[in-house]
Amino acid sequence: MTDAAAPRPRHRVLPGAGADASDLGTIDSGPVAVLPGGDPGVADAVRAGGGVVAPLDAATRGIVWTAASGAEELATILDAHPRIAWVQLPWAGVDAFSDVLERFAGDGRVWASAKGAYAQPVAEHALTLALSVLRELPRRVRADRWQADERGRSLFGADVVVIGAGGIATELLRLLSVFDVRATVVRRRPEPVPGAFRTVTVDRLGEALAGAEVVFVAAALTSRTRRLIGAEELERMPRGAVLVNVARGALVDTDALSTALSSGRLGGAGLDVTDPEPLPTGHPLWSAENCVVTPHVADTAEMTAPLFAERVMRNTRAFVGDGRFEGLIDRDAGY
Repeated sequence: MTDAAAPRPRHRVLPGAGADASDLGTIDSGPVAVLPGGDPGVADAVRAGGGVVAPLDAATRGIVWTAASGAEELATILDAHPRIAWVQLPWAGVDAFSDVLERFAGDGRVWASAKGAYAQPVAEHALTLALSVLRELPRRVRADRWQADERGRSLFGADVVVIGAGGIATELLRLLSVFDVRATVVRRRPEPVPGAFRTVTVDRLGEALAGAEVVFVAAALTSRTRRLIGAEELERMPRGAVLVNVARGALVDTDALSTALSSGRLGGAGLDVTDPEPLPTGHPLWSAENCVVTPHVADTAEMTAPLFAERVMRNTRAFVGDGRFEGLIDRDAGY
């Protein structure tokens, strides 16, 4: 196949947080184990980054974990192999591994996630959900007769709140820029975010929500952010506002959300994540008139596989070379 005929990559990997080797200290590089299943595509990515792939043994110095679960198994491996220096986790969110991260806090290992890697497809999905709800598509697709009721709203010029300031939020702001929205970002730190009209800290969340027509939840799930959006926060939003969640279901109080939708106070919701997950058959959210639920597919396997491989290749290069890792986990912050 010629270069001209080669498929064009659909997404790019955002770099995420990085660090210099001097920030991390001396890194003991060596063979890398791809666990728990030895995914061949990930193994190829390690080799492309200049690493050596080998089965787990006393010589192993790096682990690329490819499963979304298995925290206890990973902890057992790390206990048995204290010389492992780098652990690469597969997802942007690391809440499933929070106990392991806490258990090995201060162990001197380099811990990296995929944060930033999947930002583009997830941001695209967030925009899709918002437009669907604003244009009343959940109700329209269920209709079995013509309903010329003139309902539907535009995203252009809307007051928007984005909760979170990571890769998804950054990419979402870029997509929203063509709609001339007035965007407020809510984050832990007060530093401005490119593309946002203003940035406020989490303690001012209620103030930000008071003027929001659309609220996007794109924050990490930690002990501090669990149920960040509850009954009080939903009440602060203007009547008819729309909520979109593409982060983690537990960031939103599901019962409070169901009540706000059924009462008509909330204008609609677009959810790619729920609490509980999977959302049980018969749950009120399935039948809410202006709610669309997608089954955690904002970034499908087809999308994430090449993006994760790219992150693994870059971090392998850092592991065996300059130490400039991407997607480093801040264990104090929890992500």
